[in-house]
Amino acid sequence: MTQRIAFQGEPGAYSHEACRLARPDLQAVPCRTFEDAIDLTRAGEVDLAMLPVENSTFGRVADIHHLLPESGLHIVGEAFVRVHINLLALPGTRLEQVRSAMSHTMLLGQCRDFLRRHGIRRITGADTAGSARAVAEAGEPAQAALASELAAEIYGLEVLARHIEDQSTNTTRFVIMSREADMTRRGEGQMVTAFVFRVRNIPAALYKAMGGFATNGVNMTKLESYMVGGSFTATQFFAEIEGHPDDPNVRLAMEELDYFTSMIRVLGTYPADPMRS
Repeated sequence: MTQRIAFQGEPGAYSHEACRLARPDLQAVPCRTFEDAIDLTRAGEVDLAMLPVENSTFGRVADIHHLLPESGLHIVGEAFVRVHINLLALPGTRLEQVRSAMSHTMLLGQCRDFLRRHGIRRITGADTAGSARAVAEAGEPAQAALASELAAEIYGLEVLARHIEDQSTNTTRFVIMSREADMTRRGEGQMVTAFVFRVRNIPAALYKAMGGFATNGVNMTKLESYMVGGSFTATQFFAEIEGHPDDPNVRLAMEELDYFTSMIRVLGTYPADPMRS
């Protein structure tokens, strides 16, 4: 039976593109929300979930850091997708005919120069692939969409202009989630370990907790804080380090972290995507 991977969004979304790039052998299943993708995976209706965690231009994806620790799933991989934005329109449309472009507000903000240069008005849509579908259904040549080439393929649109984003390095990072943890060493490169923790209520707790990573030579590539439980005093941290929990230096650093924390939860260990570097 074909394995399946869930993603948030409509067919042709950038999350769909991430599924095709990272897991081309799996059937991609669209979901309305991140929670729906997580629930399908947890229930065993799909095998994996592809979830965006951060964008190089706009930072972390809202709500995702709250969802990951409570999802009951484990991170088993990551994927970086270069977000190329394209102007899509009905077949046969000329660029000079286009008067408006619809897309998610984030994409509209990333193509300001192109849209201004061509006098194209911005229209906010629910998401990128949904905007492409809406343009295809409307049948109006003056209306275009900003989306992926995959969306053009799915909804029968023509690419009028490729890679029109203002920033040439715009990239979104996704994590691949599974019901079962995979702690094996795999891949040819560096392993990454992700975890969340809360520090004990003692002076300089975070500073002391981080000391073990420095003294044991463990490179911490990410440390982000966010409030939990609606409290201004309860802060949880999301961290990623280079290495595997079985590495002696990682083990020592995590033992020292444990001393200064009230909770640690490892979310997964997975091969670093080559695009990390």
